[in-house]
Amino acid sequence: MRSDLANIRTFFRRLWYDGRLFLTNRIIARLPLHWVRLLFYRKILNIKIGNGSSIFMDAWFDTIGNITIGVNSTINQKCRLDGRGGLMIGDNASISAEVCILTAEHDLQSPDFRGKQAAVRIEDYVFIGTRAMILPGVSLKEGSAVAAGAVVTVDVEPFTIVAGVPAREIGRRKDNLQYSASYRRLFF
Repeated sequence: MRSDLANIRTFFRRLWYDGRLFLTNRIIARLPLHWVRLLFYRKILNIKIGNGSSIFMDAWFDTIGNITIGVNSTINQKCRLDGRGGLMIGDNASISAEVCILTAEHDLQSPDFRGKQAAVRIEDYVFIGTRAMILPGVSLKEGSAVAAGAVVTVDVEPFTIVAGVPAREIGRRKDNLQYSASYRRLFF
């Protein structure tokens, strides 16, 4: 009897968890009302989102909670935000469309293909170009920039510009950045 009760509780916990993710990724993410999405992400997904920050339509979330976004940061449309290992995005970060940020992967050397997680940290004034991919455990330090299509496998030092697969340094940014990356459209 206890085992049956435990199985029922486990089922309903799983239904509550997976149901919220389904609702988030298939319905809420497609609503053309920014304030509704932000309210849902904050209250139902337990994401910490700073003032002036925005998440455009069709963002995809892999977990509930474990994501923090600072002030005046913009996450453009169709980005994948994986918080399973922890994701921290700082202030005035600009993340372009279709960027994929992963914090979990499978251990290819594990006999049982075990999963592993590592937090991603994106600091203040970071820019990430369209369709770039950030892999688990990477830190993008203050003011760094990732070119479109790059695959970042290691930490990027402050004010460094990287490009390619795997990403390599191609230049430097000025270190006196003072802009606001807050950007909202009426229906996005």
